[in-house]
Amino acid sequence: MKKIIAILNEIRPGVDWEAERSIIDDGLLDSFDIISLVGEFEAAFGVKIGLEHLEPENFSSVEAMRALVEELGGQL
Repeated sequence: MKKIIAILNEIRPGVDWEAERSIIDDGLLDSFDIISLVGEFEAAFGVKIGLEHLEPENFSSVEAMRALVEELGGQL
């Protein structure tokens, strides 16, 4: 999880990512941020995030992002 939070802090510093449960709904990340996250996650965790995974619920919290990376076989 620390690696996910580090990546999020690079994209949008100053947010308490661990406490957030509605990252998308609260507007903390926009579509450009999500595209950046996908690239960063693919490089950092060795996963391939397809279009079918670009659902808001997969990016709504750090826990949801962790679950997505694990589901895709990434090493945290």
